[in-house]
Amino acid sequence: MKFRALGNTGIELSVIGLGAWAIGGGGYRFGWGVQNDTDSISTIHRAIDMGINWIDTAPIYGDGRSEVIIGNSLKKIRDKIIISTKCGLHMAPNNENIAINLKKAALRQDIEASLKRLQTDFIDLYQIHIPSSDEDNLEAWGILESLKKEGKIRCAGLSNFDLNQLKQLHRIFPISFIQPMYNMLDTMIETEILEFCKTNHIGVIVYSPMYRGLLTGQFNNKRVQDLGDDDNRSLLDFFKEPFLTANLELVEQLRSIAHRNNKSVAHLAIAWVLRRSEITSAIVGARKPSQIEETASAGDWQIPEADMLELNELLSNHYTRLENLKSC
Repeated sequence: MKFRALGNTGIELSVIGLGAWAIGGGGYRFGWGVQNDTDSISTIHRAIDMGINWIDTAPIYGDGRSEVIIGNSLKKIRDKIIISTKCGLHMAPNNENIAINLKKAALRQDIEASLKRLQTDFIDLYQIHIPSSDEDNLEAWGILESLKKEGKIRCAGLSNFDLNQLKQLHRIFPISFIQPMYNMLDTMIETEILEFCKTNHIGVIVYSPMYRGLLTGQFNNKRVQDLGDDDNRSLLDFFKEPFLTANLELVEQLRSIAHRNNKSVAHLAIAWVLRRSEITSAIVGARKPSQIEETASAGDWQIPEADMLELNELLSNHYTRLENLKSC
């Protein structure tokens, strides 16, 4: 397993991090369907065996269930694993919508609840999950700086913030790291955010390198149709027509490149993300040991130059196709 420095924090992360959204299970609009806790615990332990030294979660993942499972799994080896979690985002009372609260009292409750569920005295990487108003963002950023001084968190970061928001908050207190989405289907951070982070020595941890599993090569029309109502992927446009057919056809093209290198489509998707030197690590979700066993080795592979040229052309054509579909 390879490791990279997280900005100027002094922390080194394995280039693959275990994502724990799915182990929060289903039962709510933004879950991943039914999940067995025994499988979740086995997956966490297997990830560690594979050399992964950090795990990412959030209170909203299963309404705390993901954090509880992680706490139970790591309590005997807490000093060996880096934990990343978030604050400010909760399910609304109707269990259908997201509620964002970045006020001081709410964030104080968030940190204490996460510490209790995770069975730890501190959290290594703590971030605001989703931005709100400029006023609330500023208040929340100040609270995270206070939590750092109190020793309850080691590093403060931001998830899903745009460039202007990053610039505004970085002027107040330095940002240690960010966590945006990045994959072959969503490349928005390439435009300006990666350069901003490189210039300011900000670590970049990306989530969904396989776009919720769509870029694993394991999906087809039937599997998409069989997604449960409590699987958030059924809500996403890229899992619906007219985009689904286009995306599945891209995956078949990716499969050709992957197979000639004796790799899977998942390996190709992850290695493509990690080709960028600005990116510290990619969060790879897994629900059972076999999944993390397959994807953990992707961090050791560099896509050959000739294949990258072909891949760039495929993606360029695909982006044009998606834009045309959006305008229809």
